[in-house]
Amino acid sequence: MSSIDQAGTFTLGDRVVKRLGYGAMQLAGPGVFGSPTDPDAARAVLREAVARGVNHIDTADFYGPHITNQLIREALHPYTDDLVIVTKIGARRGEDGSWIPAPSSEELTRGVHDNLRNLGLDVLDVVNLRSTLRIHEPAEGSIEASLTVLAELQRQGLVRHIGLSNVTPSQVEEARRIVPIVCVQNLYNVAHRTDDALIDALARTGIAYVPFFPLGGFTSLQSSILSDVAHRLGATPMQVALAWLLRRAPNILLIPGTSSVAHLRENLAAAELDLPNDAITALDGIAAGGGSAHARGTDAMN
Repeated sequence: MSSIDQAGTFTLGDRVVKRLGYGAMQLAGPGVFGSPTDPDAARAVLREAVARGVNHIDTADFYGPHITNQLIREALHPYTDDLVIVTKIGARRGEDGSWIPAPSSEELTRGVHDNLRNLGLDVLDVVNLRSTLRIHEPAEGSIEASLTVLAELQRQGLVRHIGLSNVTPSQVEEARRIVPIVCVQNLYNVAHRTDDALIDALARTGIAYVPFFPLGGFTSLQSSILSDVAHRLGATPMQVALAWLLRRAPNILLIPGTSSVAHLRENLAAAELDLPNDAITALDGIAAGGGSAHARGTDAMN
């Protein structure tokens, strides 16, 4: 059995988590909407993740909606003491599966209570406020009103820690003036490196950075450099992409998602992959276009 211990740990809020975790988004049906075709297989993935040492699971009640949280509860409740479940609020789903901003006080409060109910919890470990000023990518603008609502829910004892998702560096600074922030969750991978400076700034202040779509989203990363490094190391391109992220900065926490036990095991094995310095140098060049890397994952909201 592979071990994820080699990935190391990081303090998320007041909890220590392993840097290689699991994202539950893909457990819902097609388009992250409705139930999976095989709920038993989805629950098996969650149990396998925990059995292999994962203690950081990312989710949201608008996945499904409600589906992934219900699967997590069915598969893992009562939860182990070390398991940290991170969720997010700020969006909802239309009847047609569309992604709809939900930034009002009523919607945010309902989102917290929906997460509590469907996960079977009395308090949520970490709640990320998802900015939806632009639905699928960060956009400048104040998030103070929504964050103030979440901070009040924290004061009520329903939320332990607060994070941010889909935000700009200026919004991170605005948020930190209002309430302590324990993590930032944005799109980032070996080919999409807009947040390089933000990651380094967060590392200096002990704030976790959690890249979503670390493997490119629903369309996997494609790069000749990535493939060449993987071939040389006897690994898969996706394992190399995850190993690069683990090397990128000590505050990066990974949450690769999958609905397959075999793919889960492959992802977790990336913790044991040692990238030599020349491989790091080659991979660093992908974002500059040297490897013709491309991937799109913005058809769903992480």
